[in-house]
Amino acid sequence: EWTRMQYGFPYHTLDEVYQAAEKTPWGLPRPGRLETLGRRVKGDGFELKNAMAIQPMEGCDADEGGAPTDWTTRRYRRFAKGGAGLVWIEAVSVLPEGRANPHQLMITEENLPAFKKLADDIREAAREEGMEAPRVIVQLTHSGRWSRPVDEKRPIRAWRSEVLDRHQGLPEDWPIISDEELERLPALFGRAAELCMRAGFDGVDVKACHLYLISELLGAKERPAPYGGDYENRTRIYLEMVDACRQALVGRGILAARLNLYDGEAGNWGVGENLSLAMQEPLRLVRDLYAHGVRLLNVTMGTPYYNPHVNRPYATGGYEPPENPIVGVSRLLHGCALAQKEAPGMVCLATGFSYLRQFAPEIAAGLIEQGGAQVIAFGRGGFAYPDFARDILSGEGMQAKKCCVTCGLCTKIMRAGGRPGCPVRDGERYLPEYRRVLGGK
Repeated sequence: EWTRMQYGFPYHTLDEVYQAAEKTPWGLPRPGRLETLGRRVKGDGFELKNAMAIQPMEGCDADEGGAPTDWTTRRYRRFAKGGAGLVWIEAVSVLPEGRANPHQLMITEENLPAFKKLADDIREAAREEGMEAPRVIVQLTHSGRWSRPVDEKRPIRAWRSEVLDRHQGLPEDWPIISDEELERLPALFGRAAELCMRAGFDGVDVKACHLYLISELLGAKERPAPYGGDYENRTRIYLEMVDACRQALVGRGILAARLNLYDGEAGNWGVGENLSLAMQEPLRLVRDLYAHGVRLLNVTMGTPYYNPHVNRPYATGGYEPPENPIVGVSRLLHGCALAQKEAPGMVCLATGFSYLRQFAPEIAAGLIEQGGAQVIAFGRGGFAYPDFARDILSGEGMQAKKCCVTCGLCTKIMRAGGRPGCPVRDGERYLPEYRRVLGGK
């Protein structure tokens, strides 16, 4: 029943948003109070100055060796000055062949000073504004079948997926990562975690989302043992990576995870009949992650490479989703609530708010007040509106004229090989970049 015109943002009041959400399977949490988002969040061994965060969104602006550049520093200084209590650093590869693009961040012994400077710059930017510094988490990754370490795609797939292989144009005999290659990864993740601690960050995220390598392995039911087949085999290498990172942190930092709860048509994880949610295994993994020391969980779904409407509910941007974006928002918030209730000792972070624009804060606060999360975050919305937290903390809420319009231009820049950002709200820096890689006016 949703027409293309409705993929925009036709809502003028919060009530209209809730009326649309009544047609979704899960609805939305009742609206809450803005002051809820300003409360300190106490986790197991850490504390956040408020309940708002910046999601890990890649800037594709590292140098060839993986070190942050001035472009990287500018983005994260803006985030820090914006007032969020948690800044989640974008994907940082643990090895060269696992980079998603030639300018993805990658931490090494050689570029450790550059990462230390980035951590210092983030905290200094907050202090310049007279604010307490945010906590800063680094996301560690292997890009798997989405790897592009040079200017051509070099997929490293975990199993033969008819859907994704067809989508990528991979032949049936395309290589599958070996057990021996997988066995190397826990040590590489552990080494990267150690480097992050030496650089002065507050913790690391062992990434298992969006059908990157570890996320894809969670649904590798057709792969033989020891890393495919039943639940224990499919989660084995991931939990070994988590253990390696925990040992590297040894009480010095926060152990976190960004986890897919549901793949949709793109994979096998969390998916039931007719693409319904099947949460038994994902919630079991939430419990296992807690048992292995994870204390901060960032919940997401789908993959931006195949079904982006699932993980970042779309309005425009040249991609026509098969559902109203309100459905995607509702699904994401419902999934986070399930995870938070499954592991009440874990600080769960909810995503999916950018589409809601100026109405996001009340809905986010309601989710927290009703026990569905402890922290809320913006990804695309952070690119466009890095000081959203400052405006919420002022008591005035988010300003419509500063919000992300979910136009998808940041993604278009990235897909064209540029440095993604918001040419709409940060035009001085990113409109020239948009024109450089995509042309046009």
